[in-house]
Amino acid sequence: MKDCCSPRNEGYDLAVIGAGSAGFSAAITAAEAGARVALIGAGTLGGTCVNVGCVPSKTLIRAVETLHHARAADRFDGIEAKARVSDWAATVAQKQALVEELRGAKYVDVLPRYEAVDYIEGRASFDEGGNLTVDGALLKASKVIIATGSRPHLPAIPGIEGVATLDSTTALELTALPASLLVLGAGYIGVELAQIFARAGVAVTLVSRRGVLPEAEPEVSAMLEGYLAEDGITLARFDGYESVAPDAGGVRLTGTRGEELRAERLLLATGRVLNSDGLNLAGAGIMTDARGGINVDAQMRTANPRVWAAGDVTGRDQFVYMAAYGAKLAAKNAVAGEARTYDNSAMPWVVFSDPQVAGVGLSEAQARAAGHEVRTSVLPLSAVPRALAARDTRGLIKLVAEVGSKRLLGAQILAPEGGDSIQTAAMALRAGLTYDALGDTIMPYLTTVEGLKLAAQTFEKDVAALSCCAG
Repeated sequence: MKDCCSPRNEGYDLAVIGAGSAGFSAAITAAEAGARVALIGAGTLGGTCVNVGCVPSKTLIRAVETLHHARAADRFDGIEAKARVSDWAATVAQKQALVEELRGAKYVDVLPRYEAVDYIEGRASFDEGGNLTVDGALLKASKVIIATGSRPHLPAIPGIEGVATLDSTTALELTALPASLLVLGAGYIGVELAQIFARAGVAVTLVSRRGVLPEAEPEVSAMLEGYLAEDGITLARFDGYESVAPDAGGVRLTGTRGEELRAERLLLATGRVLNSDGLNLAGAGIMTDARGGINVDAQMRTANPRVWAAGDVTGRDQFVYMAAYGAKLAAKNAVAGEARTYDNSAMPWVVFSDPQVAGVGLSEAQARAAGHEVRTSVLPLSAVPRALAARDTRGLIKLVAEVGSKRLLGAQILAPEGGDSIQTAAMALRAGLTYDALGDTIMPYLTTVEGLKLAAQTFEKDVAALSCCAG
């Protein structure tokens, strides 16, 4: 790693603010295009995903899945299995070791490979003249990309600052399991964390205003609620939150209708705050939306013609792979004079619950709101041979298509291996396939992805009348 305190006196072609996934993507892309790059970071290299997000959460999700599989082993006759948490601190330590290994391999050890990139540690901001500064000192750069990410949101509930709450970062660092836990928020973060702790033996109550995964298809949300309940998770719907207060060694949450919930700990999963504050964006003429997301055009450029932005800080598509994708486009546009356009029309997404929820394209409601006349196909996993062989038929597949053209508009999968199957649907949407074409696609028997073929055939056929592998 280069000397963080000795930036090039002659200046840089590009300065990248933020040293997470988006920042590294932008810096590497620009360096490969021949640019001299300053990568500016404050704190731990690697950003949210590797340090406190994707890697640690998915590691613990997999750990507790072993407990579930052992408990569910009796679905096969003659099979018995047992599993329990014997040392949660050891599990967390193993998770942290992987985090540190990947941070080194994918971030710290990567920097020395790029001679054109200088890492500068410090707080970046713009002065009133729109010039870039680091810890108050001017840094010369022809172009700038902002990739500062996001952080957990603290909701404005009276009394919340007087309670020792957990968030998605600190919850994954606990070395001792609480006896009980309130999880506030039932989006993808809340669902994943609730299931981790419930399967580890914690009494979990998942609290929300709009139900589980409110942006998912209603059939998916309703079915997933049932599976979470089977994991012992209590679901509570509050219209609003009146207060939070300490209560006999724990915490008490009071709703606007007077309902009360108590637990040892309170975990907040109420969204993310975009890290656009503290940059003095106004000084550089950069506009933001009501949430603080930096406004960018299709080429990732801000209102300032020499500044681009990518990743969570823009408020769109808060997934690490989309942050890296947007940052790569921004870098090519900034340093190579290209005009590449951000396209999320076939963006797959996954919620790592069990069963997993995965989707791409438009939901039925979104398609109708966009003016499409639609048809849908909903196939229960009990119609998929892979699920029958595994004796795990939890889930469904829903496809949305346009009437007349039969063009596929969207897909959502609720299945134990749904995340590994959604890419096929994403490629089908990207190629503009009809459901007839997807239904005619050759897919291997006894795979979860075969369910997409069956769901496509269900638009016109009764799959119960087909033999195995019949097309």
